[in-house]
Amino acid sequence: MKIVSYPTIIASVMLCSFARADSVYLGSGIKVGEVSHDSAIVWTRITKAPEPVYPGNIFTVENRKNVNKFQTMSKRELGPEGAYGGQLQPGTSLEEAIGALPGASGEVRLAYFAKDSALSAGSSSDWQPVDQDRDFTKRFHLSDLKPKTEYSLIVDTRKDSSSPMSASIEGSFTTAAKPESHQKVTFTVATCTLFTTRDSGKDGYRIFDSMRRIDPTFFVHAGDNVYYDLHQPFTTHIDLARYWWNREYGLSYTRAFLQNVPAYFLKDDHDSWDNDCWPTMPSRMGSFTYEDGLTVYDEQVPMSNKKHYRTFRWGKDLQIWLVEVRDHRSQNFLPDGPDKSLWGKEQLDWFKRTAQASDATFKFLISPTPLVGPDHLWKSEKNDNHVDSGWTHEGDHLRDFISKQKNLYVICGDRHWQYISRHTETGVIEYGCGAATDQHAILIDNPDRSMHQYYGGKKGGFLSVTIDRIDGTPTATMRHHDVMGETLNEDVRIPNN
Repeated sequence: MKIVSYPTIIASVMLCSFARADSVYLGSGIKVGEVSHDSAIVWTRITKAPEPVYPGNIFTVENRKNVNKFQTMSKRELGPEGAYGGQLQPGTSLEEAIGALPGASGEVRLAYFAKDSALSAGSSSDWQPVDQDRDFTKRFHLSDLKPKTEYSLIVDTRKDSSSPMSASIEGSFTTAAKPESHQKVTFTVATCTLFTTRDSGKDGYRIFDSMRRIDPTFFVHAGDNVYYDLHQPFTTHIDLARYWWNREYGLSYTRAFLQNVPAYFLKDDHDSWDNDCWPTMPSRMGSFTYEDGLTVYDEQVPMSNKKHYRTFRWGKDLQIWLVEVRDHRSQNFLPDGPDKSLWGKEQLDWFKRTAQASDATFKFLISPTPLVGPDHLWKSEKNDNHVDSGWTHEGDHLRDFISKQKNLYVICGDRHWQYISRHTETGVIEYGCGAATDQHAILIDNPDRSMHQYYGGKKGGFLSVTIDRIDGTPTATMRHHDVMGETLNEDVRIPNN
């Protein structure tokens, strides 16, 4: 990065987007991720248009029938038209589909500076091209940031060096405090954002506008960002996978939220590849492979750890662990036992080692799938998570370990109902954040409520966690919210020493 004058940074944002033949845009907004006390990643993407296509051409209602013949094909030489499975209406292209936001080649630059800095200077990158082979995206890796500091940032774009700047976007984020320093932190967690169940039309999901009003320090998407295998389109080609991400994160509520709230991203089955998937599962996704799913995920989120599991410290009182539940797992239907693992030995050893070493007052394991549950009764036949019978050995091992750590709680995605559960044998507490919308919420198919300390029924929404010191006592306050942000339940915890 190079140093530029403060007036230069401000001047760049004074220029508005304008239409020219050589204009390009930032229709996918920005995502700030992997924030620590001294580093962050800023992600952006150049687009042909400033906004997604809306309402756009719809996919054919017979799409499921049409793709059946492609579900067993794996040859990559299938052309896009064939690999789309006949799901587009005749005479139309994917760029005309609802929510489409095609990428474009071009250049971007980033300027950032501490919001409360007295220095009349900031840091700026040179103009850099986006990666055409990675869906026209670009990541900026920031280092040597100040802890517990709010940063402003500006991303500009242009077509090439002979073109003027044609679009600009502002954003902000706050870095974490060092482990020895107190920091009040509020973070939110959501899961299961299915485009066809959005509750605010082309704006997207109400929860993102509701969470924006809470003004969280950071956000965690606990998996199922998109649904490759449900509704329209059924993903039989990597182009369709990118289309899913582009239309999800082109929604205005989501873009506005992520513009000023840094995020950590997790993935589960639907945004990895296929329902209840594992890496070696037989394909029913046409030419779209599990490896393609990894490629697209790594393109679309602001992170760099290919193992997808990591931990972050936010001051003296908070540490979070973000885990990967698809890439390292055994086959779901193998017999249960000590050699069967959902996390993989390396990740399991890493979690135990880092959790035992942590001196954070409150610790949260954030998982795309549950460790306490309960789950649907019928889910026991699918054997997809640590609550199901096919993963009892590793599930018991993890729950036993967690129960022996001080003030370590579990937050999970995947389940479509909000809840707090206490494991009967170990006492481990789990918070389920619930589905993103009422339309995507469901009732649990299990009459056993013995572990539930709170059950939200058929309502969508999100979870918020606030870490603060009240009269000198570290306090964690967990709240379940409905889609409008209203508090449905509050649970307050103090350290259990």
